Amino acid sequence: MDDQNEKRRYGVPDDENPELTEDAIRRSIPAKQFFAERGLPMPGRPKAETPKVAVSLRLDQDVVDGFKADGPGWQTRMNAALAESLRQKKSA
Repeated sequence: MDDQNEKRRYGVPDDENPELTEDAIRRSIPAKQFFAERGLPMPGRPKAETPKVAVSLRLDQDVVDGFKADGPGWQTRMNAALAESLRQKKSA
């Protein structure tokens, strides 16, 4: 088998990825425990102090188009605009 075909053998154990044995499964620990025992931070994005809430919202097409026209980050900008509107409403 040539190198190109060898790379396409998904799921077949090899030297770099040996088959997972019952012993290896018994010895495995959760990633959170692994990093904590070694004093290492968990990889990935840190948890937000005030996490966002996923919502389903119907908006006018021109509103969405207007925010998207400024490029990536349009949802963050929309959140900022809504937050500013709320601050203004509270101070009025």
